[in-house]
Amino acid sequence: MNASTLIKVNDLKKYYNGEKIKALDGVTAEILKGEVVVVIGPSGSGKSTFLRCLSLLEIPTDGHILFNGTDITDEKTDINLHRQKMGMVFQHFNLFPHMTVLKNMTAAPIKILKKSKAEAEAQAMALLKRVGLEDRANAYPSQLSGGQKQRIAIVRALCMNPDVMLFDEPTSALDPEMVGEVLDVMKQLAHEGMTMVVVTHEMGFAKEVGSRVIFMDEGKIVEENSPATIFENPQSDRLKSFLAKVL
Repeated sequence: MNASTLIKVNDLKKYYNGEKIKALDGVTAEILKGEVVVVIGPSGSGKSTFLRCLSLLEIPTDGHILFNGTDITDEKTDINLHRQKMGMVFQHFNLFPHMTVLKNMTAAPIKILKKSKAEAEAQAMALLKRVGLEDRANAYPSQLSGGQKQRIAIVRALCMNPDVMLFDEPTSALDPEMVGEVLDVMKQLAHEGMTMVVVTHEMGFAKEVGSRVIFMDEGKIVEENSPATIFENPQSDRLKSFLAKVL
């Protein structure tokens, strides 16, 4: 395993309904520190399942995931310990509706990382300032726009000081004019060297920010390459036909 490898996935399988539905059918991949790996493909191709298996929100049927050199698919591994180091951002913001923005951001660092309230709040306010939302610290999620909620969801994940950020179609539930403000935060993270795995339909983001693009179909990786090669010189007929529909 390469010293700069953060996540190594070997022959990952996720089957439902016996073996009738093969959501993941033998996926092998490697994610290096500081990389932005963008996962694209049609609906139902296994992209989100792949991401959810990385954080063990879905337990794989078979295969192994090494995170920082530890096999997190091993039953003896403390999943929660490793999950702390994986920030996860979903389509639907998953903020606690009964808590203010600040409380949403500080609850886990105080409870899990044992930070003092003052330290957790100072970090949260610094992160809110970064995404231009420090004036919303005492607002509740219901008082925010979709774009604001998603930016809060991102900085809430950052409060745990993760080694990698996993994004599952973070802009697909947003109105078009709010997509840009969320992508800007993600671009900023990428420029700062955060390791990211992003499932998205935003091909512009994949081209501009991705270090590598993985194209999935029917639970398999069909093609992976640099953004330039994927978009300008696709090799497989399946990728060509997909790009013809989305570009």
